[in-house]
Amino acid sequence: MIDTIFRFAWSIPSLLFAITIHEYAHGMMADYLGDPTPRLSGRLTLNPIAHLDPIGAISLLIFRFGWAKPVPINPLNFKDYRKGMILTALAGPFSNFVSAFLFSWVFKFSMHLLAHIPEAGMSNIASIFARGWLILLVNGVIFNLVLAIFNLIPVPPLDGSMVLFALLPARWEYEIEKYKSYSYIILILLVFTGTISKILYPALNFFIGTFNLLY
Repeated sequence: MIDTIFRFAWSIPSLLFAITIHEYAHGMMADYLGDPTPRLSGRLTLNPIAHLDPIGAISLLIFRFGWAKPVPINPLNFKDYRKGMILTALAGPFSNFVSAFLFSWVFKFSMHLLAHIPEAGMSNIASIFARGWLILLVNGVIFNLVLAIFNLIPVPPLDGSMVLFALLPARWEYEIEKYKSYSYIILILLVFTGTISKILYPALNFFIGTFNLLY
């Protein structure tokens, strides 16, 4: 029980970072491309509370897939509607991929340092902190990769659907819009039928393996 609480406690900073950087990247890209909506709505911030969706965060913490509170954007403010939609949608997952790589690099570096410190030479407090630090870094890799991969699935309201709609001809986009109200049902079915897991975990293993090869 104590070990579970310890792991959860050290996982929370990684969770908050992954969610915050994802939504902040969306907002920054939209703002850069001419849409002030994220800034005006107070979402162009690194404050995790502004981006936290409680259910999505708990799901990510427990089930290893989840979401944050979407950043509001107005694509009509983009000079190029389709380009703006695609770049804004991809900014979040891209920021998570970069963050996952950085977390993995720091993890490898930390393991290298700890390997050169005699276990007998570490105090109990230092040993506990080192264990917590490694848990934080491992979860930093996992949470960032999960957010990136999960959000690239082309089902509304996930980022992948924004990219898909922007690439489709206008007439198709209009037809699909009619069925957006059913998107949450589709998403729930994908989760409970195990389809999400079949997409998520092989992709997760692929990226973790790729990071290991880079070192």
